[in-house]
Amino acid sequence: MKKLKGIFLFLSIAAAGNVFGQDAPGLYDAGTKPQLVAKQFSFTEGPAADRYGNVFFTDQPNNKIWKYDTNGKLSVFLDSAGRSNGMYFDKKGNLISCADAKDELWSISPKGKITVLLKDYNGHLFNGPNDVWIRPDGGIYITDPYYQRDYWTRKQPDLDGQKLYYLPKGQHRAIMVDDKFVRPNGIIGTPDGKTLYVADIGDNKTYKYDINKDGSLSNRTLFIPQGSDGMTIDEQGNIYLCGKGITIVNPKGEKIGHIDIDEPWSANICFGGKNKDVLFITASKAVYTMKMNVKGAN
Repeated sequence: MKKLKGIFLFLSIAAAGNVFGQDAPGLYDAGTKPQLVAKQFSFTEGPAADRYGNVFFTDQPNNKIWKYDTNGKLSVFLDSAGRSNGMYFDKKGNLISCADAKDELWSISPKGKITVLLKDYNGHLFNGPNDVWIRPDGGIYITDPYYQRDYWTRKQPDLDGQKLYYLPKGQHRAIMVDDKFVRPNGIIGTPDGKTLYVADIGDNKTYKYDINKDGSLSNRTLFIPQGSDGMTIDEQGNIYLCGKGITIVNPKGEKIGHIDIDEPWSANICFGGKNKDVLFITASKAVYTMKMNVKGAN
């Protein structure tokens, strides 16, 4: 009996070791760790990669958008950047930005020309557009939580509730597509435009939706009982959630890995680089990169 117990114990330990060894299976090489790029900012956010793999990100308190090119060079892309937060590139190469200063949605051309896409919802100021994702046909989804900013004159929201909005391509009026959040934040969709993920950071949950042709959403389901700041997705459909480091979740909603970041908070993330296989992470006062064995999906 003791011998059988010993064999069972050995098999149990081996099985546990095998499960642990499957942490983020194949997504990155063993021993690979995030590499610090720079730590000269006040609070970094909103990374987005252009078609060439250059990453643009914000230093929100200092009101700047920075560029990290594929050769590893840092430069300022835009001063007076509307206190930009979450960002995403459209197919024309314009940087779509959640401009927090006046609670607007901007389109910024490659030369830095600014066009205001949205300035209010039915005549009321947005809470503060926070993160954005663009579906393949050009329709834009925007999360609108309320975070009181010290550079605002108002002290309370104009709108009732913190919601998710959709802006159809070429339109100038947003449509509210879901209002069942405590505080929506991170957002990402699949490259086929069929599935949307939205984090309710205020309720520590992330939801999954089917995207309908008209931009409306259906089949809202709990994807994982964990919230997120920014999010991204890889070519295998894994979702990367930001917060205390980076949590990797497979398409079934199962946690398959965690990347530790030596900073108080990891706010946002995207894939960049010439081959779109480098994670770019904005984390508190710093930015990091990490070489992956998978590419970004978008």
